[in-house]
Parts: sequence; C-alpha cells; structure tokens
Amino acid sequence: MQLVVGRIGRAHGIKGEVTVEVRTDEPELRLAPGAVLATDPAATGPLTIAAGRVHSGRLLLRFEGVRDRNGAEALRNTLLIADVDPEERPEGEDEYYDHQLMDLDVVTVDGQEVGRITEISHLASQDLFIVERPDGTEVMVPFVEEIVTEIDLEEQRATIDPPPGLIDDRAARDEVADGHSASTREDREDS
Repeated sequence: MQLVVGRIGRAHGIKGEVTVEVRTDEPELRLAPGAVLATDPAATGPLTIAAGRVHSGRLLLRFEGVRDRNGAEALRNTLLIADVDPEERPEGEDEYYDHQLMDLDVVTVDGQEVGRITEISHLASQDLFIVERPDGTEVMVPFVEEIVTEIDLEEQRATIDPPPGLIDDRAARDEVADGHSASTREDREDS
C-alpha cells in the first residue's frame, strides 16, 4: 500500500535542497536519509533521501542525484509516496491513515445517510473529508472531534454531528420553523 508522506516545495539554497510540506505524523521514519520514495508524477522518481534537516521550522531534504538549485526546482510540487504494510496502524488511538478512511459511509448521529468519503484534503489548519452524496454532489466535513464523533472501521462508517448548514439547508429550515422567514436576494433588493 502507498501513502503520500510529503509534497516538495521550493528549492532552498544552491546545493539541491528542497522544502517539504510534511503529510505524515511519522516524518522521522518516512522521510529519513536512505528512504526511497515513489513520486507523483512518477517520471520524477523514485527519489532517495540523501540528507534532511529542519531549518526555521521547515523540513529541508536533499535527494541523491540532485546537486543544484535547478535540479531541486524541477522537483517542485512533486508528491512523495512511501510504501506501507497494509496491516500497519498509526500509533495513536484516534489516528488513521487516509486509506483507512477512504470509502467509509458517512451518517449523522441520528442515522441520516450523508454519503461516502471519496477524498481527504490536508489543509494547514485541519483535514477535511470530501463526501460524495447520493445525488452526486459533494460536501466538505472538517475532520475535528466536535463534528466527527466516531470512526468505526469494522462497520466502515464515520458518524458526524454537523452544525446547522454544514451538510444541508437545516439552518434555513430551522429559521422557518421558528417563525422567521429566510430572505432572498430579491427581498433585499426590493427594500
């Protein structure tokens, strides 16, 4: 099984180092000197890590055969992919690999079907589940404890407790139920 463990950023200096956006909780294992990584696009790899260091809070890597800034810059935006044993599990109890979460059914705490996880987007502030709904539309669900209340890998299900408006027009329905009508753009223009 393969996991994306990083994305190559800008060249750093003139000796072939690159900045790396780390996408693994185990960089000391996955991005250590000597590690051989597949790449996306595949034509740029495989890459073998020659050296690594942290500079100003950023991981810098140098790859075998990349000796100058031009070679480093040619690798920009390349995804770094590690081979992982499919039976391997993250150390933390509430941690998951992307492949474990893909294709999980998503339901609300009250049993309403939302859809299926088709993608996981890793942002700086949090991770997002991209959930494809039965009608083919997509909804983004923040992967935070307050919203994703349970992951059940045996049942292949993620249970969420979404705030109003996250997955549907529940906020608008609640307003109407409370005796407030939802205004439209035309209403505001007539005022």
